[in-house]
Amino acid sequence: MLITHAVEDDTLHVALHGQLDITSRAAAAVEIEALVRDRHPRRVTVQIPAGEPTPATFSALLRAHRMCKGHGIPLKLSGGTPTARRLFVVNTA
Repeated sequence: MLITHAVEDDTLHVALHGQLDITSRAAAAVEIEALVRDRHPRRVTVQIPAGEPTPATFSALLRAHRMCKGHGIPLKLSGGTPTARRLFVVNTA
């Protein structure tokens, strides 16, 4: 299981259960996209594992962020390191 999710009010909460690698990157991004498409949340939060994200994890997060942005849905990261969260914001603004 790559991710789990919960919906509270109008927020979709997604948790990644480990750093992604090249073989799991697309599957995780597609799962997040399907959840957003099916649940129609107003906000999305993604809990990432501790530490710096792998390039594949970062890639899946960027893909999900672009999709959410296209639908006008803010995506927020939690977990990881402050540097990882800052990089995500800088690279996707």
